[in-house]
Amino acid sequence: MEFTLILKIAAIGIIVAVLNQVLSKSGRDEYAMLTVISGIAAVATILIPQMEMLYDMVCAVFDL
Repeated sequence: MEFTLILKIAAIGIIVAVLNQVLSKSGRDEYAMLTVISGIAAVATILIPQMEMLYDMVCAVFDL
């Protein structure tokens, strides 16, 4: 796993947390929830290829 990948996920988390707090304090709870869901989707799109590589490595190691 690359260090830049961890930094990307952390940056997305920080941005989503700040936007969530700002939107919640301004009374826009629906948009705050939408921001959290879009952040989760963004991180999932980053992690899915990494999980596929991990699965391929495990299959190769155990000859599955």
